[in-house]
Amino acid sequence: MSGSTENPCGNQRELARQKNLKKTQEIHKGKRKEDSLSASQRKQRDSEIMQQKQKAANERKSLQAGAK
Repeated sequence: MSGSTENPCGNQRELARQKNLKKTQEIHKGKRKEDSLSASQRKQRDSEIMQQKQKAANERKSLQAGAK
């Protein structure tokens, strides 16, 4: 065999690399769709969620303090 003919199994690493690249792009593409908010919108949403959690935690604390 000369250098001009390729080994049929010689490009297995390249094929695996391309398959993995495509797979990771699919994963990241899905995440982008669900999280299509800008940074400020994401901050606002997270802030509201944290305020709700804090309010619920404070209510639980006051109920526990009242039960003692």
